[in-house]
Amino acid sequence: MNNRTIEQSAFAHFFTTNPISAPLWLIVRLYVGWQWLSAGWEKVLNPAWFGTGAGAALNGFIQGALGKTGGAHPDVQMWYASFLQHAVLPHLVTWSNFVAVGEVMVGLGLIVGLFTATAAFFGFFMNLNFMLAGTVSVNPILLVLTVGIMLAHRVAGLWGLDRYAMPFLRRRFATQTSAEGYPSR
Repeated sequence: MNNRTIEQSAFAHFFTTNPISAPLWLIVRLYVGWQWLSAGWEKVLNPAWFGTGAGAALNGFIQGALGKTGGAHPDVQMWYASFLQHAVLPHLVTWSNFVAVGEVMVGLGLIVGLFTATAAFFGFFMNLNFMLAGTVSVNPILLVLTVGIMLAHRVAGLWGLDRYAMPFLRRRFATQTSAEGYPSR
């Protein structure tokens, strides 16, 4: 078996794996997390977004996105408009509740630094969907910062609860290997 070593630039190493960059990622995490938490909390408190009567606000958002499908260079692509029409519109209450609670959970995860990479991934996924629906606002900035958090997942949660949770989970769920190299329990 051939082993190859790929070297990482000093710049990339500093920002993605060097613990000295952890304070920078704390600041980024707090900013992005606060954006998600405040947006989600506002939705959770709004009956048009959250609860059994939810869906009115999401319906307006989707109708606005569907209105951006015309012209030679539409803001919303037809494949995404089809997804909105056939998967989201029939289940507005469920999706609306998912969006509100998801934003709060992403925000909390990033602020406290617990499951940072997972929270960042779901934040990235929501930002991507908002942008595919034709919304710009702060979404591109959050998307870029979230990609940074995901790339720096080794140190992004170091100044947070990941410092304690990840080693515990690795120990708890580590598989023992037998002499032949196969996992055993």
